[in-house]
Amino acid sequence: MLLCFTSSHRTAGFDLLDRLERHAAAVTAALSENTELFSGTVVLATCNRFEAYLDVDVEAAGAESDAGSAAAETIIEAVSAASGVDARELRASSAVIVDEGVAEHLFAVSSGLESVVVGEGEIAGQVRRALDAARASGTVSSELERLFQVASRTSRGVKNRTGISSAGRSIVRLALDLAESRIADWSATRVLLVGTGAYAGASLAALRERGVTDIHVYSPSGRAQKFAVAHAAGAVPAGGLAETIAASGLIVTCSVAPDVILGVPELEAADAHPGALTRRLVIDLGLPRNVDPAVAHLDGVELLDLETISKHAPLEELNATDEARAIVGDAAAEFAARAAEQSVTPALVALRTHVFEVLDAEIARARSRGDSSEQTEAALRHLAGVLLHTPSVRARALARDGEADTFTEAANTLFGLDVDLTGDQTRSQGGLTALPSPGESAAS
Repeated sequence: MLLCFTSSHRTAGFDLLDRLERHAAAVTAALSENTELFSGTVVLATCNRFEAYLDVDVEAAGAESDAGSAAAETIIEAVSAASGVDARELRASSAVIVDEGVAEHLFAVSSGLESVVVGEGEIAGQVRRALDAARASGTVSSELERLFQVASRTSRGVKNRTGISSAGRSIVRLALDLAESRIADWSATRVLLVGTGAYAGASLAALRERGVTDIHVYSPSGRAQKFAVAHAAGAVPAGGLAETIAASGLIVTCSVAPDVILGVPELEAADAHPGALTRRLVIDLGLPRNVDPAVAHLDGVELLDLETISKHAPLEELNATDEARAIVGDAAAEFAARAAEQSVTPALVALRTHVFEVLDAEIARARSRGDSSEQTEAALRHLAGVLLHTPSVRARALARDGEADTFTEAANTLFGLDVDLTGDQTRSQGGLTALPSPGESAAS
């Protein structure tokens, strides 16, 4: 059973998301350690959401009807213990999605439909990187792998078939739109860019689109020089942060550093420099926060953070969004149908095993009588495959309609099989354990 714990800008404040982001590694480790309940874990942490996707062992969670709620409570307790966020606060600011709703939710997230700015392009890459991280740590199950692979295909389909990517704008561009009225002349404005990651690269490109030419880069990890050379920008020298702040009319922060980088002391030190600008705009795109909110109380400083920016996100362009949601809905329905098909796999495997065991026995008897022909044997095996084709197609169709048990009961009755309707046990009449054929893997 798939389950998603989600806390996002729709359910929680950015302060809470900030705290969860800071403890993402600890939360991931805590969930991954519970291998008895969770056979797979993928954690997605972005600037406006914190989500854990889990493959739940229904038997370990208890009765199937209660498995979702039992697993959800375990997740909340684990997240609370690892992040230090009170469990009651988590329950009030999060949601738990179970079974078929998980696929539709992730497909919508990866397509940008659940972002602060609908259609923003960064989220698809963040979803892919979450899967890569889970692969690297060995926590992704086959079902979660399939879920995230289909999510990536769905997001590409939404991007290629709708106008939602152009309907929405990235957080960076939206922030600069809001800054437009505060910046008299972009080309004459010195900008301090804090951060050297992919988000910093996108921010720098967006600034240059508006005509900014004077950009200096600062990195608390010491990577500013390398980034500046690669992007033809200036690098803040060691000990030169206060002086650069003093001369910058705009500061854009987008670092993934876990601690606040710019606070009241740094800005006050900058103001003490001769010739320091009397007014500056600070745009904090970091999550965790890169800027102490207290700087907004300093004279001449205006702060735009993610929470403020999100309140000004443009209205969705309805046609593109509706079309995108239709694509997501179709993809989720197909994902569920393919998952349902797997429920008849034990019966199909048992049926194939039974038929070919009978065939092998007859061929062996024929050989013992001296009647051995490779052409005849090949023809008989082909005939058996042809006869099994229609039951296989019919079984998968029944499973898609929620009637997998109908086929299993029929196979048990007609061929004397003993396939457990829950799919936990699969035995032929001779007591042999039926294993999937190469073409009937769990991921097919």
